[in-house]
Amino acid sequence: MEQPEQQPRVWPDRFKRFFLNNKFVLFLLILLLVGLNVMVLTKVSFVFHPLVVLIKTIVLPIILSGILYYLLNPLVDVMEKWKIKRGWGILILYLAIGGVLTVVVLAVIPVIRNQIMGLIANFPAYSETVRNQFEQLTGSQLFSQVQDTLNMNWQDWWGTISEKATAILNSTWTKLGGFLGAFTETVLSIVTVPFILFYLLKDGKKLPSKILSFLPIKSRTGAMHVLHDINHQISSFIRGQIIVSFCIGGLLYIGYMIIGLDYALILAIIASFTSVVPYLGPAIAITPALIVAIVTSPVMLLKMIAVWTIVQLIEGKLISPQIMGKTLRIHPITIIFVILTSGNLFGVVGVLLAVPGYAVLKVVVSHIFNLFKDKSGLYDPNNNTLL
Repeated sequence: MEQPEQQPRVWPDRFKRFFLNNKFVLFLLILLLVGLNVMVLTKVSFVFHPLVVLIKTIVLPIILSGILYYLLNPLVDVMEKWKIKRGWGILILYLAIGGVLTVVVLAVIPVIRNQIMGLIANFPAYSETVRNQFEQLTGSQLFSQVQDTLNMNWQDWWGTISEKATAILNSTWTKLGGFLGAFTETVLSIVTVPFILFYLLKDGKKLPSKILSFLPIKSRTGAMHVLHDINHQISSFIRGQIIVSFCIGGLLYIGYMIIGLDYALILAIIASFTSVVPYLGPAIAITPALIVAIVTSPVMLLKMIAVWTIVQLIEGKLISPQIMGKTLRIHPITIIFVILTSGNLFGVVGVLLAVPGYAVLKVVVSHIFNLFKDKSGLYDPNNNTLL
């Protein structure tokens, strides 16, 4: 008796060919699975609340300790080359930092305090000067013509500003308790920084090997390259940006002293701290200097603008190219967009960490993409596999 002829396995073969062997379809399936996992995790987010609290608690001291580690670790390495054990080198470094801080507190803090008190004492006079200048402007014929052209009532505009200022003041009082709580948490975090920094300086070189020990042996080489690139990006940015900030503050202080601008030290310190934020920092730093120069005299305003322009040219043409170089390789427009987006998402912390965070993310994504290119073969010109 003849056996019935077996039907060819047409549909399983087609399914295997067009779905299982299709890299693009598999990629979409992986994305679908990732999306489903994310959706499930959002439904049970309360399970991760303790982890979120833990991360919020330790993130600030870890970030501060990491910044100080990249600044101080080269000094500890130099002392280690001089046959000084790392523990003793860290202790010597701590004593030196304590001595410098003592000198700063005893010598610089009184000057800063006097300038701050002077600024507070003269603030009513500054406000009166600004008000008089505004009244003279609003009473001029040119302003009246502009007002008629734009159909603008400056009294209504001023009333709107007053209402908004009152609302901001009221909200500030209501948020004072939250600010005090955040200030207390910040102080406690700063207190823990020296202890974390000590162990980072002492055993920081062992950290990459500890991290790699959790990975499969075959992937450790690629992971080591990723960690090396991340370390290079972060160290270059932190060290370079802080050196550039100190240079800007020092140059502005010298320039302000030469032209005789009031509160030169305070304004230079503000510019030094705000210049940590690329591109947007200088725009923020020039605002208080402009106010002080405007209420002093028009000539002082021109002098201050000249000093600021010279310092920015020196920083842009000489200091930053020599210190920062091209280590980040990020386009300026990209940096501005990253800072604005990160600031809207995470506030002041996001603005400060936007550029180094983007640099780290760029390194990780670049390595993952290169690994995908090597493994998939989709970018091989000799590969004719059907997608």
